[in-house]
Amino acid sequence: QVQLVESGGGLVQPGESLRLSCAASGITFNLYDMSWYRQAPGKQRELVAIIGRGGNMNYVDSVKGRFTISRDNAKNTVYLQMNSLKPDDTAVYYCNAHFLIASDYWGQGTQVTVSA
Repeated sequence: QVQLVESGGGLVQPGESLRLSCAASGITFNLYDMSWYRQAPGKQRELVAIIGRGGNMNYVDSVKGRFTISRDNAKNTVYLQMNSLKPDDTAVYYCNAHFLIASDYWGQGTQVTVSA
């Protein structure tokens, strides 16, 4: 059974940092592209950052220079380091694992709230 379990969300003030983790099980982790998405209230889910199985990374423009995605294949875990957080970063953050069309999995999400 495939499981993606996110952790690390919480309530922080603007300018502070959080580190999200997503622990995967039931998949051959090093074969998967791993991504972080987020969904704010009333908005569509958007791709925040992706790290390919080869280690290449891409980010949505709004987080470039502030967020860093990384992966530890030995621990089957992907991370999202979020610095200089803004209120607009408030959302539920979801982990995604993608290999082939039929191999696409989601975590349950973790809430990130940035508020003074």
